[in-house]
Amino acid sequence: MPPTRHGVRLLGANDLDEFLALVAQDPVVNVFADYRARTTGLDPRWLGGEVWGRYDDGRLVSACHVGANLVPVQASAVDARAFAERALTRQRTVSTIVGPHEAVRTFWNSVAGSWGRPREIRWNQPHLVIDDEPLVTPDPRVRRTTRGDMAELYPACVAMYQEEVGVSPEQSGGADLYRARVAQLVSRGWSFARFDGGRLVFKAEVACSSPVAAQIQGVWVPPDRRGEGLAVAGMAAVVAIVRREIARTVSLYVNEWNHPARRAYRAVGFRETGRFSTVMF
Repeated sequence: MPPTRHGVRLLGANDLDEFLALVAQDPVVNVFADYRARTTGLDPRWLGGEVWGRYDDGRLVSACHVGANLVPVQASAVDARAFAERALTRQRTVSTIVGPHEAVRTFWNSVAGSWGRPREIRWNQPHLVIDDEPLVTPDPRVRRTTRGDMAELYPACVAMYQEEVGVSPEQSGGADLYRARVAQLVSRGWSFARFDGGRLVFKAEVACSSPVAAQIQGVWVPPDRRGEGLAVAGMAAVVAIVRREIARTVSLYVNEWNHPARRAYRAVGFRETGRFSTVMF
């Protein structure tokens, strides 16, 4: 399929190798796109959405994942505006725009007048990386969760989501889907927690991974147990396990205003490598 006059076209299975070469230009930042491509083969039936590519002189120079999450990939300001122009030809279906700050800002500025008022915009989210052993001793009681932990794990995931995002994942009949997502992470071995006397006191999950990197999400400690160092030692344990068994580089992004979390990640050995932004509907 030839490119459109704007150089943007829908990507498919035949474009997988070229797309993977594109995300490999920054494999840690692009871990979500890499993971989605490898698990779906860029087949829209499995993507639950589309991936667009922008070409320059026949070469793929950037891309945009368009599903529940809209994620620009290696997108300059020119690329982001081109993707926005395509997006404006259709009704908004995405619930989140997320990725490197400049690409998200440019995209949003181009569609803001048509896509409606977002629920929240978080412009400054430090993107953090660790690719060495943690600087503190890992908590030996952190382990992979099992389906037998769901009675404690699922409510903790709901509490974390509501605290982080500002709405419940169970609203509008979403409980079954969210429970299935939590169970899926458990079955993959991507869910980690510490329990004290049967009570969950720390948790975190791997959101996505590639041969190069894994991205962490859902880090949470119950409010009455915060300030005890559980997040520092717990994250050190998660980093050690993930680097040993999933991917050698671990990343995450955090809200700029979450100073306790940022201090905990610094103590573990994470370093800031860039800025993400998120627009939520």
